[in-house]
Amino acid sequence: MLLNYLPVLIMIGLVAVMAMMVLFVASLIRPSRPYYKKNQAYECGIDPIGEASIGKVRIHYFVIAILFIIFDVETLYLFPWAVVLKKIGLFGYIEMFVFIFLLLVGFIYAWIKGALDWVS
Repeated sequence: MLLNYLPVLIMIGLVAVMAMMVLFVASLIRPSRPYYKKNQAYECGIDPIGEASIGKVRIHYFVIAILFIIFDVETLYLFPWAVVLKKIGLFGYIEMFVFIFLLLVGFIYAWIKGALDWVS
């Protein structure tokens, strides 16, 4: 049984060796001229002010990102449903409307709570 996985293990080993070899050769070939401006943190074209480890990032950005991922992933369920709509019939049609209604309820709840306000 384990002998069936031997080609996969050999391929993983070869890929790992080649990746290490490419990184090693690249470290030998690339120019290395570090200086202050090059080593300085860069973010959106604005010069950094203060330390990066102060941790004053608003949770609002994370909430928006999580909401985007949730609604984006949930809408991915619409594509397989549309492909098999004729096979699943009326039950699948009603079930998808219940699903979309629940998404709409979640969206309205997030909107009322102010999670979708960009500037506050």
